[in-house]
Amino acid sequence: MFDGVMRKLMDPVLTKAGTWAARRGFHANQVTLWGLALGVMAAALIGVGAPTVWALVPLLGNRIADGIDGALARAKGKTDFGGFLDIVADFAFYGLIPFAFALRDSANALPASFLLLSFYVNGASFLGFAVLAEKRGLQTSARGDKSLYFSVGIMEGAETIAALSAMCLWPQLFAPIAWVFGTLCGATAIARVVLARQVFGR
Repeated sequence: MFDGVMRKLMDPVLTKAGTWAARRGFHANQVTLWGLALGVMAAALIGVGAPTVWALVPLLGNRIADGIDGALARAKGKTDFGGFLDIVADFAFYGLIPFAFALRDSANALPASFLLLSFYVNGASFLGFAVLAEKRGLQTSARGDKSLYFSVGIMEGAETIAALSAMCLWPQLFAPIAWVFGTLCGATAIARVVLARQVFGR
């Protein structure tokens, strides 16, 4: 929902960072994997019981890397495998953090499971829409130049970063954050199904 606004603020910075990295021989896939490693580090810190605020730095580092790898890919030339790797790394990261909170405290297991379910359904709606959009030759630049068709929704990247960061800052509120955020992810999936019905027909 807020990705459009955030993109206007962040794109110039990310473009400069991507151009700088491209000139020094970095590759987008490297940055994607470094970002995933940071996400695993954040989840590990949460899961082993370390102060959750410690996880905030690698968590945000993961999201920064996710922005830089896209800018780097645009600077050096996008590849299909790069787009594939990026979306797999994103979904792995989004699943790791709720899973880590469930490992940290069994009381988090039910809300974490609900959140993972909502991510699963929302992700399926997103990827399914992208596949059909590609099949029909649809294009959009609403969220920048992407390897996949990005259908906008209520809960997008900016909201996810905010929710996961809030969980790290206030771990005692994990359950209510997970329930609310998961519900909104479900609403996003339903809205995307309605949109698919309008765009693709019966």
